[in-house]
Amino acid sequence: MATFSINEIIEMAAQIEKCGYAYYDNALKQSFLSKEAKELLTMLRDQELKHEKYFNSLRDEEEYQVMLADSDWETVSSYLKAIIRQRIFSTEDAAINLATNAKTEKEILENAINFEKDTILYFMSIKDSITDSRAKEVLDIIIKEEVDHVLKLTLYRDKNLS
Repeated sequence: MATFSINEIIEMAAQIEKCGYAYYDNALKQSFLSKEAKELLTMLRDQELKHEKYFNSLRDEEEYQVMLADSDWETVSSYLKAIIRQRIFSTEDAAINLATNAKTEKEILENAINFEKDTILYFMSIKDSITDSRAKEVLDIIIKEEVDHVLKLTLYRDKNLS
């Protein structure tokens, strides 16, 4: 398995959060959602944006400049996006389609739970390949945030839609 750098981990996290934001933002447009579901999805959507900004802020200026100066970064970034496409919402458009094609509140929540679970599994699967201690810390933060999302979604689903 490849060893990922701090910037690669952050890039993957940012891409995942963008897809999550797109999903939640478009799911909120569904007229069949209850007020409570809209509140939960709004909170999760806003957290996705907050997480993306947070993950990007973890890059210090020197590391970020090195990444930008790396002539091969575009290739690395494309590779990481390809990995993400195979594991979770493939693109922002795929996330949007999944949200807009959902027919029920339960389907919206199930899609969100599956997305969040896939995200956790994805990051846990690469955790052992991380050698940089700061990258491991970032990955632990990402996993903790996604676990929190699964818990909130599952609790809401089980309480309101069982």
